[in-house]
Amino acid sequence: MTDPAAVASDLRAHLALCQECLHLAARENQALLGATEASSTAAEFLELRQALLPRLDQSLGRLKQHRAAWQRLAPAERQRHPEVAALLRANQDAIMKALLLERENEQARLRRGLMPPGQWPAAARQRPHFVAELYRRYSG
Repeated sequence: MTDPAAVASDLRAHLALCQECLHLAARENQALLGATEASSTAAEFLELRQALLPRLDQSLGRLKQHRAAWQRLAPAERQRHPEVAALLRANQDAIMKALLLERENEQARLRRGLMPPGQWPAAARQRPHFVAELYRRYSG
């Protein structure tokens, strides 16, 4: 059996990481739209994103373990812990906001010529409702 307090604690920790990603994306967006030296800030933001990646992977691993145990619980038991559902929604919202902002940043880097041709997004990714489709696919 899974401990709802442990699930909530790990969800809060993951939310903090997601908010850190969102804050980083917002700072990068401001730098890309501002008059700062873009090439030096691009390298700085790349380093910061790469530093976040192992922490996100570790957090995601813990959440995957909780998810399997959480889904085995009876619906009535899960409903007794509404904070978990609220934290799941908050995490989902933060992730979607970060994805949207990262897409904007990617477009800004492309416009400014800050991405080498090998890193250009595939033409199939240029769908206008990509994030909405992701949200619909994983929210159910």
